[in-house]
Amino acid sequence: MSKVVLQAKGLTKTYTDGKLNVPVLRSVDFTVNQGDLVAIVGASGSGKSTLLQLLGGLDKPTSGTVLLDGLDITHMGEKQKGLLRNSSLGFVYQFHHLLPEFNALENVCIPLLIRGDKPKIATEKAMSYISSVGLENRAKHRIGELSGGERQRIAIARALVTEPKCVLADEPTGNLDEKTGGHVAELMLMLNDQFGISFVVVTHNKALAQRMQKVIEMEDGTLVER
Repeated sequence: MSKVVLQAKGLTKTYTDGKLNVPVLRSVDFTVNQGDLVAIVGASGSGKSTLLQLLGGLDKPTSGTVLLDGLDITHMGEKQKGLLRNSSLGFVYQFHHLLPEFNALENVCIPLLIRGDKPKIATEKAMSYISSVGLENRAKHRIGELSGGERQRIAIARALVTEPKCVLADEPTGNLDEKTGGHVAELMLMLNDQFGISFVVVTHNKALAQRMQKVIEMEDGTLVER
């Protein structure tokens, strides 16, 4: 039986705007097992990115719980939650959020240095993940010298370098042309196969969604499996 990596139970999120309560998520139950490839699709404003934020512990739900590796992160202190996130989750966004003052290798090293790895070990490990995304010859290049597709691949290497159980990706191909987006999709599938990492991908890209094992649609704050 597959191990449960990430689980949401009865997750709701309501935003208050003046006297108005705006429900975004309505009692969402969601389970990610080890090695799962899940696409979450749906109209803009349906709550997809909000769900990803809650799953990653980057925002608090109005009610319900999120379990990461069996631990309830909804009631954890920020420091404890940060340590767990650093070891168990990777994040990839539409905008890569790489630091332009550093080169590709230094960007991938950062999560390892934050958790206290020695610089030599961090550099070796970061280099191996940069190689896994096919960019070892670009490791010493600054972020501004890389193409959009190369930046996204470096962002994926950074998400994977801590060897997380699950990667949460929000529109990872949203800024890329069709061909480059296809390469990024191939890369995620290869890394899933190679390392058994689960991917939860929020996307408008139908081609990317169709390559996942499971497609779930967000509809009016609830999840419907397709």
